[in-house]
Amino acid sequence: MTRVHHEEWARVVAGLARRFGDLDVAEEAAAEAFAAAAERWPRDGVPPNPGGWVTTTAARKAIDRLRRESQRDAKHQAALMVHDDTPAEPTGPVEDDRLRLVFTCCHPALAMEARVALTLRLLGGLTVGEIARAFLVQETTMAQRITRAKAKIVAAHIPYRVPSACDLRERVTGVLAVVYLVFNEGYLTGAGDDAVRVDLTDEAIRLGRLLRGLLPDDGEVTGLLALMLLTDARRPARVSRTGELVTLDEQDRGAWDRELLAEGRALLEERLMAVAAGGERPGRYQLLAAINLVHTDAPSARDTDWSRVVALYDALACLDPSPIVRLNRAVALAELDGPLVGLAEVDRLGDALEGYHAFHVARADLLRRAGRSAEARTAYDRAIELTGNPAERAHLTRRRDQLVSAGPPTGPR
Repeated sequence: MTRVHHEEWARVVAGLARRFGDLDVAEEAAAEAFAAAAERWPRDGVPPNPGGWVTTTAARKAIDRLRRESQRDAKHQAALMVHDDTPAEPTGPVEDDRLRLVFTCCHPALAMEARVALTLRLLGGLTVGEIARAFLVQETTMAQRITRAKAKIVAAHIPYRVPSACDLRERVTGVLAVVYLVFNEGYLTGAGDDAVRVDLTDEAIRLGRLLRGLLPDDGEVTGLLALMLLTDARRPARVSRTGELVTLDEQDRGAWDRELLAEGRALLEERLMAVAAGGERPGRYQLLAAINLVHTDAPSARDTDWSRVVALYDALACLDPSPIVRLNRAVALAELDGPLVGLAEVDRLGDALEGYHAFHVARADLLRRAGRSAEARTAYDRAIELTGNPAERAHLTRRRDQLVSAGPPTGPR
């Protein structure tokens, strides 16, 4: 039942949304249909075509709901739409109900938090309670957020369609940002008691696979999926038995998930071949995935090709010259030219990143490696103050408390 829910939820909701033109009707009818399946299938057996059974049941429940709620002609017309078997009019370069739903949920007119909530609910099938727990808000608050987002879609006349070919690339970028935000929130949660939220990382990867199936020729879609797979492959070694974050240089590489690594590598190799054949140059997610591949391909942290990492960050900075990209480049540069060179680069970003905990983490580590323990302690204190993840806080606290006995660095991390 869980497998069917994962595989069919988005398809059922998306099909109902196209047919009835109402996200509330689509969501609730799908939920009722899956609830009916959970009740009947254990007793009667799983039907030969589970997805078809759920789709038919959900459509009937949608009709019943519309007829119950109103006697208005418009509602009756909507209920009768189920009898219209003619193909939908083309509305974009790719014809798939799920893709229409993706672009509706991630429309730029909606606030980012609303896009995330709608995507997880309507495409991922997570309950309102599950989404609320993931983002540490009350269930009523999350329910109101989703309700307001749906109302905004109606009020702003946001179309249920794939954007035109000329707008597709820009809109895909917004969709990928939503999926990557979900993944990052799961991989290193910003607050709460859990160091990692596997449900969110798994959901983001599932959404990435869905997008890859819908847009197989989009390099950035493939790049994001590769990036998430390569990153998630390291998850088994990311948190110690005592609940402390284990940084990349200290991880047991033998514990990494080899299947995920191989899949991510294969996706990147596909993109390299496409670029070599004259395709578009790599975008942000492809470059980030390539950086991750350099790390995961190295037998040990000491064997990392830091020159390659810096070169990839240079390419990324041309596309995205943000302070965070420059911070990560500075950390990589320190591995090539020493902590003082990296520290000089990091300190130039202080005004922009003062409230960003990773800035203080990087600065503290470089100060520690340079033998400037007092300054490192202050930087660690600020990083700990800004860090909401319990595993990362434990790691930073240990690093800070080791400063008394720490000497000058003897080599790369």
